[in-house]
Amino acid sequence: MFKDNIAMLRRANNFSQEEVAEKINISRQAYAKWEKGETIPDIEKCAALAELYGTTLNDLYKEKKSPAGRDMMPAPKGKHMFGTVTVNDKGQIVIPKKARDVLDISPGDDLIVLADEKSGLALVKANWFEKQLMKTLHRSREREEN
Repeated sequence: MFKDNIAMLRRANNFSQEEVAEKINISRQAYAKWEKGETIPDIEKCAALAELYGTTLNDLYKEKKSPAGRDMMPAPKGKHMFGTVTVNDKGQIVIPKKARDVLDISPGDDLIVLADEKSGLALVKANWFEKQLMKTLHRSREREEN
């Protein structure tokens, strides 16, 4: 819900209500009413909040819950949490349809599995990863030549 999302985003960014109000050119009292759910800002102020917090208007208004049922903060623009997957007995997972659609992943696409022992796994498209690797190698060679 909107009021919960803006409160979470404000706290996550270590802003006071006064600081947010100042940044989007309103009174602290007006902002406090938004967080209490007493009033709702106009579209221009919503856009200013989305810009301030680096998220989208849609995500400001969406209610997101974690798999454990906890409220989740809206994601930054271009970032997503598609939910959870379960690893089967063969070590396989199914990538959620929405993730496949948004990331343009199709049957037969190659993905690279990256891992950090503390953080977990990441999947990236192989062609993107290879391009990034080539750019990095190219920059390294240029530095060595100079």
